[in-house]
Amino acid sequence: MRICRVQPDVPALDKAFDYSIPDALAPAVRVGTIVRVSLHGRRVRGWVIALDVAASGDPSKLLPIAKVVGSGPPAELIDLATWASWRWAGPVVSFLRAASPPNAVRDLAPPASLATGSPAVRVLAWPPAADRRELVAQRIAPRGSTLIVSADGARFGSLLRHLEREGHRVLVIRADCSAADKTRAWSRAREGNCVVLGGRSAVWTPVPDLAAVIVLDEGDEALQEESAPTWNGRDVAAERARRNGAELTLVGVVPSLEAEALGGRAERPDRSTERHGWPGVEVVDLREAPPGRGLLTDELARAVRRSVDAGERAVCMLNRKGRARLLVCAACGSPATCERCGAAVAEDEERRLACAHCGMTRPPVCVSCHGARFKALRPGVRKLRDGLAAMFPKVEVAHVDAEVGEVPEALVLVGTEAVLHRVQGPIGLVAFLDLDQELLAPRYRASEQALALVARGARRTGTNGRLLLQTRLPEHAVVQTALRADPSILPELERRQRRELGYPPFGGLAELVGVAPAVDAAVEQLRASGIDVLGPAPRGERLQALARSDDLPTLLDALADAGPPARALGRLRIAVDPPRV
Repeated sequence: MRICRVQPDVPALDKAFDYSIPDALAPAVRVGTIVRVSLHGRRVRGWVIALDVAASGDPSKLLPIAKVVGSGPPAELIDLATWASWRWAGPVVSFLRAASPPNAVRDLAPPASLATGSPAVRVLAWPPAADRRELVAQRIAPRGSTLIVSADGARFGSLLRHLEREGHRVLVIRADCSAADKTRAWSRAREGNCVVLGGRSAVWTPVPDLAAVIVLDEGDEALQEESAPTWNGRDVAAERARRNGAELTLVGVVPSLEAEALGGRAERPDRSTERHGWPGVEVVDLREAPPGRGLLTDELARAVRRSVDAGERAVCMLNRKGRARLLVCAACGSPATCERCGAAVAEDEERRLACAHCGMTRPPVCVSCHGARFKALRPGVRKLRDGLAAMFPKVEVAHVDAEVGEVPEALVLVGTEAVLHRVQGPIGLVAFLDLDQELLAPRYRASEQALALVARGARRTGTNGRLLLQTRLPEHAVVQTALRADPSILPELERRQRRELGYPPFGGLAELVGVAPAVDAAVEQLRASGIDVLGPAPRGERLQALARSDDLPTLLDALADAGPPARALGRLRIAVDPPRV
């Protein structure tokens, strides 16, 4: 009797079980095969993760595999998923799903994986608006398969056409592809000798002859999964390249410290390429703006007017939704708060004061002095849209945020970060109305994230467009990096600060959020293992804690021991390398 070990597709049950293999199914069962098995009285999907194992009990009492569904990830990706489960303190099921086709694939035996040589890592700094197509083409392996992972799906089309003209067989795997298209590309990739182009999930494509991996915009948050486990496509790509002996190329406007930790200091193109790879950059010092103008400065008005007169689209970005996020009474200066719960209220589309916390609304009247006039200290995109519409009465001005369905065809758009992702076609001007909101965000990666946002704006305008950065911190490293087109400015500052704090990549960091019994149990176990823990502290109805260690593997081993028993007590989310802490 042959016995296999199956990992059920049940995230809450991060445990594998032994099953017998019926003789009729034995030829189709291999490591990675997707099967159906009985578990606690119901049929569930699962992956074969080991063959010909020794049963822990009486083999005759083992349940048989009920059905073979089709092909799943090859053995090398099963091992990679196991590593990723440890690396991001999450259930292995999450990674096996990412490595599997959406639909059933006929279970043909894939060719054995081939190591191509000794791995090499190259880190490249590349300006945001410069053409990357030839750069990528030069890094594609002459033999075997190449994975190209990109955070910017909007540029896939141009790169795809360029690679196909160069004679490469390109398979595209991206989030907006249909399940059928993803399955077809997944199945074809098993034949090897191809180029796979996609988002972070492309790192799990089952090419058997991986020779090169290219990660574009390697520090972009889009390469990191938001929900736990918070795995990063760059780090999975690096580990897979190391295991396969493949060349790894990490490309970023300003390569992250994590990229430098993998491959050393970044290589840079010549200064002419760097300078011409940025649009024109104008910095507006908000400290010098006339009183009462707020974010609608004279420089902004002139820049928008130039763009409109040229028939080009102008995009103004501010990460504050609604009309105003903080209102104060014009008469007495009291903040506008909710009568019921005391939270801050904001102006809605009907000019009423609405509480996002409890849902209560009321007319715009101050509860302290009954005044009816309010000043917006933190105007939102809809308030600023109204202001710009008043400045340009003959031009259509619209707002764009996550709640807007179809992007308006207006020549001037005011929006949150979503506007840079959703607007199609050329843009002549991208104006960051209050860059300080990003620069001063209470997150240890705030500077990197702010620069990534500025770089995305630069990429959308191209080398012939313009960037307008409004800030009270014109000497900030992010502002100077964009103004001088110099990728060396920010890393020096970030490297010093991160090393002093012991934050990644100079240490391990994890965020724990969940119900009190689970968080308390995990914190107690982590402290017993010698891990520094800050908290727990209340976060709404849950608890939150931060765990830090000077050595990442030590933290991961401690989380592997503390996580399962703590999760047995209730919901617990563990985010390793949290991007927004």
